[in-house]
Amino acid sequence: MTAPIAFRGADESDLGALVVLYDTAARWMQEKGIAQWRPGDKDAEHFRERIQTGEVWVAQRGDRIVGAYELWWDDEPAWGAQPPVAGYVHRLMTDRTHAPAGTGRVLLAHAEGRTARAGRGLCRLDCLSTNPRLRRYYEGTGYRVVGEQPSKVGKGGSRYGVTLLERQLIA
Repeated sequence: MTAPIAFRGADESDLGALVVLYDTAARWMQEKGIAQWRPGDKDAEHFRERIQTGEVWVAQRGDRIVGAYELWWDDEPAWGAQPPVAGYVHRLMTDRTHAPAGTGRVLLAHAEGRTARAGRGLCRLDCLSTNPRLRRYYEGTGYRVVGEQPSKVGKGGSRYGVTLLERQLIA
């Protein structure tokens, strides 16, 4: 019998694992010709800050981390100023070597449940406008495109376009 996936809030002891998870996912994307993430773009300090100012969740199967995501309560760079009606999912990551099939959807379901329990009726996310494969994945899990942000400002002042997606949650 395989161990089920369990979730817990990330802490300082997870920083190294989160960086490895991110870099591994970024390398996989590059190998597949997907221009989304680059290895080295998110270091331990990035995840430390997200743990301190928001929520980072890790998914474990037994004692192994098989996935993680960040949950934000606002996202002005992509969505602009918004009323507090949504949770915003960022850096949805899975360990492609050890995570069972469907782990990405399990991570999204956890984020959606967490968002609904916080009293918010929408779960939102964005992906690069130039990444149709990821857009199709999110649409296949029930998210719908609600707009484009053609000039999101990123790290170091870089600008890039993102597709905005959301899912209505049943409260």
